Amino acid sequence: MPRKQSHYYTHLKKRWTKRHDKLQKSLWQKHGDSLNWLRQSSKQLVAGSLASIILFTNPITAATQNLAQQFGQNNHEVSQQSRTVNQLVSDLKVSLPNEVEPLSPEQEQAIGHTLSEYFHMPVAAELDGKRLHRSYGIIGAEQHLTRYPGDTIETHFDTAEEARYISSGMAPGRGAYGYFAESRESMTEQDKQREKYYIAVQTFLAPGWNEDVSAYYNFFKLRKMMVVNPENGRAIVVVIGDAGPAPFTGKHLGGSPEVMAHLERKDGGAKGPVLYFFINDPEDKVPLGPIEIQ
Repeated sequence: MPRKQSHYYTHLKKRWTKRHDKLQKSLWQKHGDSLNWLRQSSKQLVAGSLASIILFTNPITAATQNLAQQFGQNNHEVSQQSRTVNQLVSDLKVSLPNEVEPLSPEQEQAIGHTLSEYFHMPVAAELDGKRLHRSYGIIGAEQHLTRYPGDTIETHFDTAEEARYISSGMAPGRGAYGYFAESRESMTEQDKQREKYYIAVQTFLAPGWNEDVSAYYNFFKLRKMMVVNPENGRAIVVVIGDAGPAPFTGKHLGGSPEVMAHLERKDGGAKGPVLYFFINDPEDKVPLGPIEIQ
């Protein structure tokens, strides 16, 4: 590339950057929490714009092709870096209604796509033709479940760290799907994880439940789901370990003490809105517990 042209594009890049910095400074005062997302998006815009200018004002030579590839790589890197919690919250907010109400099919599809992209796993509101009656609702705190016959709150924890949830207590009976293990001796780490990271959902309100209770019961039993707090971007992989809560409570699902703690749903009455979508994981490769943006 001739020196004169190279100098021109260097000058142009500086002008773009200066303009971006000025805009960023102004927006910082007005949109503090959103600035990190805006900064990444602005960098991506600058990179893409410069690449377009270079391609349109120069012959397609090996030099320009290499430069375009370089900008493309940088563009991809910015795209990956821009996947922040703040951006996830922002993207979800675009698709969510103002009130906590059932989502439309279009909203569910958009949110399912967003969650799949951010967490790199297939997420959807419907799986194998079955779904819950809603995928956006109010979650409330649940107690620990009995994992095996004879399990008590005193035998429930293996470490002092786990025992900090002892105050949540234990439900008086088994969950809707029975014990997680036949005995303490036969209990596996997977059994422990399933009780630790369980949710209770209103399976009995699912469309089609009354037409084939057995099929729906077996489908929902220990089914993996992703639960996301749309207000802070915290997400966790769980299993359906119980049914409930009752509709008159005003809540639509419940979470174990560990689930509620990770979602930071401890505001006042330990409840708040969450998204809960199925994870398509037929080979059981997705581990339970908190997850981070990929």
